Amino acid sequence: MDSKLYRPDPATAGTNGVASNFRLRDIFGLASRPDEVAWQPFRPNVEIYRIYGDGTSGPSAALIRFQPGGEVDLHEHDGFEHILVLSGSQRDDNGESGPGTLIVNPPGTRHRIVSPHGCVVLAIYEKPVRFLGEDTPVA
Repeated sequence: MDSKLYRPDPATAGTNGVASNFRLRDIFGLASRPDEVAWQPFRPNVEIYRIYGDGTSGPSAALIRFQPGGEVDLHEHDGFEHILVLSGSQRDDNGESGPGTLIVNPPGTRHRIVSPHGCVVLAIYEKPVRFLGEDTPVA
C-alpha cells in the first residue's frame, strides 16, 4: 500500500460513500505527515481531502489544509458544521481557534475563514455549505 491515506473505493462504499469501516489514526499528528494525504485544490491556498461525501449533496467530512494566508470566502450553513482544529489556527468573526478547538456552527450561520499562519482542520458537514453569491453548495 502506498503512503497515501486509505480512500474507500466508491464502487464498494456504502450509501454514505464510506466502506463499512474507516479509521484515520493519529489525526492530531497529521500536520507532521502532510504527504500521507492526497490533497486536492479547493480554494486559493486551501486544499481538501474528502473522507466521505461529494460536497454537493448530503453529509460529508473532509480534512482541509490552509496554507499561510489561505481563506475560505463568506458562506452560509444549511446544516450543522463541526470543525476540529488539528494544527495551526484559523480565524473567523468569532475569533481565533487553535489546536484541539471544536467549533460548531449551527444552520443559518455565516462566516469567512482565514488562517494567517496555516492550519489543518477536520470538517464534518450535515449538509453542504453555500458560498454567498453562488447557487451551488460546496464543502
